Amino acid sequence: MTKNIFAREALAQIPKILTLLDRNPHSPTYGCFDRNFWQYKIIDFPSGMAQEFVLPLALVYNTPLPDNPFYQKPAIRDWVEAGILYAASSAHPDGSCDDYFPFERAGGAAAFSLLACIESYQELGLNNFTALKFFETRADWLAHHNESGRLTNHQALIVLCLELLTNLLQTNKWDKARVQRLERVLSWQNREGWFIEYEGCDPGYHTLTISCLARIYQLRPDPRLKEALIKAVQLAAEFVHPDGSYGGEYTSRNTYNFFPHGFELVGKWFPDALRINDRILVGLENGLGSCYADDHIIGHHTWNYLLTWRDFVENRPQITPRTQGRIWLKEAKILIERRQDTELYLSLNKGGVFKLFRGNNLIASDTQFSLQIKSGKKVQNAVGHLVDSYQVKVSEDDISIEGNLGWAKQKQMTTINLMILRVVMFTVGRFFPNLIRKLLQKVLITGKKKAPFHFSRRLEWHQGQWCVRDELKAKSWQGVVAVGIGGDQTSIYVVMSRTFQQGQLQPWLDLTDEVKKLNKDDTLKIDRNF
Repeated sequence: MTKNIFAREALAQIPKILTLLDRNPHSPTYGCFDRNFWQYKIIDFPSGMAQEFVLPLALVYNTPLPDNPFYQKPAIRDWVEAGILYAASSAHPDGSCDDYFPFERAGGAAAFSLLACIESYQELGLNNFTALKFFETRADWLAHHNESGRLTNHQALIVLCLELLTNLLQTNKWDKARVQRLERVLSWQNREGWFIEYEGCDPGYHTLTISCLARIYQLRPDPRLKEALIKAVQLAAEFVHPDGSYGGEYTSRNTYNFFPHGFELVGKWFPDALRINDRILVGLENGLGSCYADDHIIGHHTWNYLLTWRDFVENRPQITPRTQGRIWLKEAKILIERRQDTELYLSLNKGGVFKLFRGNNLIASDTQFSLQIKSGKKVQNAVGHLVDSYQVKVSEDDISIEGNLGWAKQKQMTTINLMILRVVMFTVGRFFPNLIRKLLQKVLITGKKKAPFHFSRRLEWHQGQWCVRDELKAKSWQGVVAVGIGGDQTSIYVVMSRTFQQGQLQPWLDLTDEVKKLNKDDTLKIDRNF
């Protein structure tokens, strides 16, 4: 397997990134990567996260591949510097930036874009006092900013930014903040190896945290950090599917994220990490990576893939067969079962959402019951895949989960809602952005409101196959207009989720006709054998 697959995937995104960029030196928004702002003029502020796109350009400038048309092109260098300076000029006076609404002061956007700007500055050997002053101001803000929610990848990003700037500016002003942040990251690592993301374990964001920590360890070796990385890498190895895909809806944040760079860095001293990337390369070669080529998230994987190509370790251990048996992450509430030629990935805190593979093929992706219920003119969606404490029983050949469906989070922005949000943010909200963020997280991401439908799911291993029995009880079937089971449904707002991946091509299982046959007290029963 060749490292050029990573470069190929990244290079394919560069023309779009350049399309997102205002490349006109005489434009007042020269260097802005938010096309919705500078070109379409359909929003009233630029997203600070978009300036992260300088890093893919800086890296592709220094990537000596025969089919790289951007290599050492002076225009690319100019546009990267313009992007850094636009990040500085569009930031708030305290160095923070906005992402989704004015005066948001988004910690993630500030950290991602600062990391990209610092790395780009050093990659191209720039010399610009304005940029350096901006780096320092933003780092000062990040060092003391505490966002709502527990997102370990953001904390690791901040530590990496402070570490890089400490070296670049030859200062120790952030030493205390850097140490405290790293302690927080380490304390947020579960003993099972995963780092918390909102309500649990997300293997996708887990790989981004590994990338950041591996880079930090490279800059400042630390035995505790090394131990944390080994545990994290060993856990990540279990989530690479047999076809080379990774992650999905059975994880806490529903992402297919995979950031490979950290595994190359760790692989220099812990070779097992390299096997993970080799398995992923098989999936990428077969088109099983997820598509992240939208205007907001295209940059993350592009720069990470280019760094992976650059730091690829040539001497690699052979890929070895997976060990048969069960891996039950009791605190993550994820169960992985490998029997004969099958692999089951099952979420016990999301109603039994699962992916099932036979050999190297995905044969089932299941995100539980989904119902549409009509009451008057209002249509609501009740789903079985929201995070909750379900009743779970696990034995050697039998796994059962039961509980209530929950109401899907389908809140949309309306003209009135946008106007209210703008008024709030331009008045009191600008002084309490973290409170607004916390309220939005509660509405869009965390928590569950129970719906009046009770489900039970049983997975039984019998004669070399998995037998799945689903039952659904209702106080009344009146008003239920549609019922089904899909392979990729999610119902919370996560930026990096709901991307397309080839495994999502499986058909929707429509159960509406079965429900129409039921009387008031009847139970919907579905049996499937895989």
